[in-house]
Amino acid sequence: MNPSEPTPAVAAAHQRLRASLPFDDTRDFELAERGFLGTIDPLVIRDTAGEVVWDGQSYTFLTGNAPTSVNPSLWRQSTLVAKHGLYEVVEGIYQVRGFDLSNISFVEGDTGVIVIDPLISPDTAAAALALYRRHRGDRRVVAVIITHSHIDHFGGILGVTTKEAVDAGEVAVIAPEGFLEHAVAENVYAGTAMGRRAGYMYGAALERGAYGQVGAGLGQTTSTGSSGILPPTLEIATTGEEHIIDGVEIDFQMAPGTEAPAEMHFSFPGFRALCMAENATHTQHNLLTLRGALVRDPHVWSQYLTEAIERYAETTDVVFASHHWPTWGREEIVDYLSTQRDLYAYLHDQTLRMLNAGLTGAEIAETIQLPPSLENAWNARGYYGSVSHNVKAVYQRYMGWFDGNPAHLWPHPPAEEATRYIAAMGGVDRVVELAQTAYDDGDFRWAATLLSHVVFAEPGHEAGRALYADTLTQLGYGAENGTWRNFFLSGASELRQGSFGTPTKTDAPLIIAQLTAEQLLDAFAVKVDGPRAWDLDLVTDVTFTDLGRSFRVTLRNGVLIYIEKEPAADAALHLSLTKARMIALAAGDMTSPGLLIDGDAGVLEALFSVLDPGDPDFDIVLP
Repeated sequence: MNPSEPTPAVAAAHQRLRASLPFDDTRDFELAERGFLGTIDPLVIRDTAGEVVWDGQSYTFLTGNAPTSVNPSLWRQSTLVAKHGLYEVVEGIYQVRGFDLSNISFVEGDTGVIVIDPLISPDTAAAALALYRRHRGDRRVVAVIITHSHIDHFGGILGVTTKEAVDAGEVAVIAPEGFLEHAVAENVYAGTAMGRRAGYMYGAALERGAYGQVGAGLGQTTSTGSSGILPPTLEIATTGEEHIIDGVEIDFQMAPGTEAPAEMHFSFPGFRALCMAENATHTQHNLLTLRGALVRDPHVWSQYLTEAIERYAETTDVVFASHHWPTWGREEIVDYLSTQRDLYAYLHDQTLRMLNAGLTGAEIAETIQLPPSLENAWNARGYYGSVSHNVKAVYQRYMGWFDGNPAHLWPHPPAEEATRYIAAMGGVDRVVELAQTAYDDGDFRWAATLLSHVVFAEPGHEAGRALYADTLTQLGYGAENGTWRNFFLSGASELRQGSFGTPTKTDAPLIIAQLTAEQLLDAFAVKVDGPRAWDLDLVTDVTFTDLGRSFRVTLRNGVLIYIEKEPAADAALHLSLTKARMIALAAGDMTSPGLLIDGDAGVLEALFSVLDPGDPDFDIVLP
């Protein structure tokens, strides 16, 4: 059999799924088309240098019935999410969907338009604004509302406004309290590792098509322009806070610690419309995203959804969000929000019930069953998050990484463990034979486990790598979850063709520029190679001349510590520079003007000699 083709086991699993889900329910297709006004044809968006940052045309294959190489439920979701253009939510509120991973929305005021969540890239945001203006007139942007602190909701802000307009008070930037801190920290502290894994999660290096990337469940993929950020001019801090922007009344509900650390919902009473940010979409969301992040709290998530229902349902005719399509009608809205609420509450409560009965996260993931009403609700299906990895996230949140089994307290690391497994099972060729049997039997999970040991013990074993790639391909073909499919197929791609690195990066210069002085020093601290710095004892005073702030920075025992205090004579070195020059210094620029050194310059050289910038090409599927 051609290893690139789905096996009979995959085809049979798809057939069982088709029989178990309500594929004759086409309401989502009607809702996703409702209010369509027009689009760009062809949907190819380029940056100022002519590079393609968004290629909607690459998803035109998503028509008709699902091929056997794609889970039929995921095909359905991807077909819906690939729809693109300008849509009327209600008269006066419009969305552009399918121009990036997320949606951008426009709310018309007395003199201009309020923009909600300006996508990832300025190029996609500008194209969406241009499409809106083509159909609704050349209205000026009077405000930008950012629902939460993830880059697909603020990165394109410079495509709809400018720093000069914001500084001049012509455009308000409205965001939840803590937005800026969380937005920049997420893209810096663990940004290298998250970016590398995000390449897997979104299938950034995969070909678009029935044998490759078909979407990510929440949206199709991420755009690749250079993101920006602007500090809020108005931070929302309390539920019930009301503001009138360009004649538009807005009632805000805080929802921190849900899908993002800083997030909010808001109602437009005059339009009888409610924006739910990313806390109620047409998929089960992540409690722990596969690219890596802090574990989210499904308990408070469900509580905020309950509060939204109680607070807004009676005065709302349409709910829209930062992804997917709206829901219209009071009964439909309550049912939709309640389903999402019950989903997260059920995962939370049942995971805790079972962990208190002694089950581990992996065991709960195999045991838990959703009630039929949730199992058959399309908006609760696991296209982005999944029951499997979400219940493990809940377990991790409460119990940590250790499952209590003493054998798991101090295992060998993967490569050493693999070598021992291979030896115990009769050698690498024998293990490959066993994996082939599992593959032929359709037990791809066991085949992948065996073959992971093979390639970690002997990375160059050609037969093992080839069969592992074929196995991951079959797992990808079977996955209902878009990000699972992308992970499996990305792993297969790297086994066959080598590392594709980090195709997209979130640590854009304009985001780095928003780091506080403390965050900049933290960024230095997490780059210190501890063992190489054990013998260093460095004391430096750093003055940020543009901020009027000074810090005592010490490096001792491999740890960089700082505290705000005035410079003193006992420091071996005193640096005076602007925050922008410190950012350049962090990038390795020690020669450009603007850096004043008073004292022993060797201290700075010693510090830089022990900094580790990270590796955006580190191996994932190989040791």
